[in-house]
Amino acid sequence: MLDSEIKNLILKHIVQNIVKYGSVNEKAVMGKLMAEVPDLRKKAKEVLLVVRESINEFEELEPESKKILFEKFKEREVVRKSEEKMLPPLKNAVKGKVIMRFAPNPNGAATLGSARGIIINSEYARMYDGKFILRFDDTDPRTKRPLLEAYDWYLEDCEWLDIKPDRVLYASKRISKYYEFCEKLLEMEKAYPCFCSQEEFRKYKTGGFECPHRSTEVEDSLGIWKKMLEGEYEEGEVVIRIKTDMAHKDPAIRDWVAFRIIYQDHPLVGDRYHVYPLLDFESAIEDYLSGITHILRGKDLIDSERRQKFVYDYFGWKYPETRHWGRVKIHEFGKLSTSSIAEEIASGKFSGWDDPGLPTVRALRRRGFKPEAIKKFFLSLGVAENDVSVSLKNLYAENRKIVDVEANRYFFVWNPVNLKIEGVEDAEVLIPLNPENKDAGFRRLKGSAEVMITRDDFDRIGEGEVVRLKEFCNILIENKEKGAARFIGSGLEGIKKGKNIIHWLSRENAVPCVVLGVERDFSGYAEKNSLNDLGNVVQFERFAFCRIESFDKKITAVYTHP
Repeated sequence: MLDSEIKNLILKHIVQNIVKYGSVNEKAVMGKLMAEVPDLRKKAKEVLLVVRESINEFEELEPESKKILFEKFKEREVVRKSEEKMLPPLKNAVKGKVIMRFAPNPNGAATLGSARGIIINSEYARMYDGKFILRFDDTDPRTKRPLLEAYDWYLEDCEWLDIKPDRVLYASKRISKYYEFCEKLLEMEKAYPCFCSQEEFRKYKTGGFECPHRSTEVEDSLGIWKKMLEGEYEEGEVVIRIKTDMAHKDPAIRDWVAFRIIYQDHPLVGDRYHVYPLLDFESAIEDYLSGITHILRGKDLIDSERRQKFVYDYFGWKYPETRHWGRVKIHEFGKLSTSSIAEEIASGKFSGWDDPGLPTVRALRRRGFKPEAIKKFFLSLGVAENDVSVSLKNLYAENRKIVDVEANRYFFVWNPVNLKIEGVEDAEVLIPLNPENKDAGFRRLKGSAEVMITRDDFDRIGEGEVVRLKEFCNILIENKEKGAARFIGSGLEGIKKGKNIIHWLSRENAVPCVVLGVERDFSGYAEKNSLNDLGNVVQFERFAFCRIESFDKKITAVYTHP
């Protein structure tokens, strides 16, 4: 017979195996035991018998006795510090002098693409003890009309990501500053008012010929500019163009539009302006005024840089260092287009900007993602020029590393089916709240003669098949048509791991629950204990991680990820 010290070790590994995996595996216990006491390998058969005996004894213990053993043998949590992903150095960056910016158009909520821009730019500013500016490029009141709520949403998203901009700018509030630079360019004969229709100017541009308005005298140009500001022209009647090179090899660079007339109220500044700068002009001036030293820009925007450099050269300014990066395409979402998302919300396909099916930061926040996971996800993608195609599974993996330790476990029976069990007695079972967190404690469930299981499990279990209701009992399915089963024991002997161990709920433990999913919703019953985690992410066992969002006669949870 083995001495009491060895039996104590066996009990320890039984408990730790249950805590980690939800049930005990005799082979796993044997492996741990042999590794700790190698001399026992000589008595493997004898040891195996004692392990089996100990497992049976443990299963027969009262819940309070089990709890004492769980507390006695819980493992110390080992915290592993993950290595931070470092970004490549910026060209000609000086410590303490770097100023980065992210400049969205707030015509909707921040998408994952926006999150990438916020995270990478702010991280570079942090690396160099510099500054990070959040600037709203919101000078299009019609085609890409800003959404008033989106301004605050961006600020909230930054705060949630633990990123505090050193400065927040609103281009729409600074349009008068852009007027000053436009007037100077007109005086310098580096800009001119153009009355050509789009079709007319397209002919000049494609042919490489100068527009007849290009030679307008300075005094006349300034007079026309003044009339534009006073509202004497109709929309489309006249624009201000920047002189470049009408023979430039790229037609997109030739005499581009800096200002146009739009008689449309603006969500932020009302009808204060009707002559609006286009993005290339506004952005060029703002980057200079803000002292931006480095710009991260999509490689598809190289033409913007080439256009803006004409303005910089005319004023004798030094253009910021620019790094071009490729697009990120997330398989599950495709192109991250704010405009298309807005259309789908308007059509009723999505309930709002925080709908769980959307690739917005608000949606991920609602689903219970951790900001640290999103930051690590984008830092891991880097800033290479190549386009990146990646699956959300990578983000799920980052988030799982965090929530797996934090999330308590509960049962959720979706699409429920009733089972009546003959011969079983009511019993209270004690289940670890979180096998990954030994300090989380336990939850109590009451098993009874009538329980609910998911239809998924019910449909695949055949008549005459034995399954285990996790932590409660073993049953034999006798009559599927009547939902009848028979109690055949409490131990784990003869029970296969995996699909043969299923979750369940008795009515006494259950509360109606709907999980708002990415592609569809799930209705059923959740464990009442999950109400203790209102607002938190939990793991519904054998289903997914979910965030318990609210409770009003029923639980509303939001799907996080598998």
